[in-house]
Amino acid sequence: MSTRQRKVIRWIDGAKQTTTDQLAVEEPLEIRIDTRPFIVTMRTPGHDRELAAGILFTEGIVQSREQIHDIRQNRRNRDGNSIDVFLAANVIVPFERLARRGAVTSSCGVCGKESIRAVKQRWPIIRSRVVVEANLLLELPDRLRAAQPTFERTGGLHAAGIFTLAGELIVAREDIGRHNAVDKVIGAGLLNGSLPLLSMCWLSADARHSRFCRNRWRRVCPSCALCPHLQV
Repeated sequence: MSTRQRKVIRWIDGAKQTTTDQLAVEEPLEIRIDTRPFIVTMRTPGHDRELAAGILFTEGIVQSREQIHDIRQNRRNRDGNSIDVFLAANVIVPFERLARRGAVTSSCGVCGKESIRAVKQRWPIIRSRVVVEANLLLELPDRLRAAQPTFERTGGLHAAGIFTLAGELIVAREDIGRHNAVDKVIGAGLLNGSLPLLSMCWLSADARHSRFCRNRWRRVCPSCALCPHLQV
């Protein structure tokens, strides 16, 4: 469940009023690799399989859909806050070098790294001649905004989406953390075999820092845009 209803007190026209409001949910998600604990991240529940796949991809643990054998909920966790990722037999996971293993985080991913070298990991740059018309680009925020039902109820979530070059929305995801929304979209692309998105356009809430450019966009999509007002 991505929202919960709570009683709130509002001050309206000089008087106190008790009413209800919809709040965005944030809960921990434990991601385990081959039943071994990997990371705990704070997220808005929903599309957890995609989130797990996206994190493993952007952390460089997997490179393709074929390297993921299965993703399923850990049945021992009755709250649905633990997920198991089972990798192909040929995938070697360097647990001792994984900087985010076991950390509880809702940060962008730079915080928690063990070294500068880990922050500056490099990925191949996607080469493309994709061009997005300016008028179309200006229409994309409203199209993504229309695909944010939880934001509509709470006003408290970020979003990311992938569009065709004609402006058709392919996938949109919401999360209380903009990086998680991005990872959910990446995970969706990875699981359906559509990465890299060479003929697509990416739109995300404003996040003008190195991790997004380095770990996300450069590995996934050559045409990206930031929109500061997707989350207000």
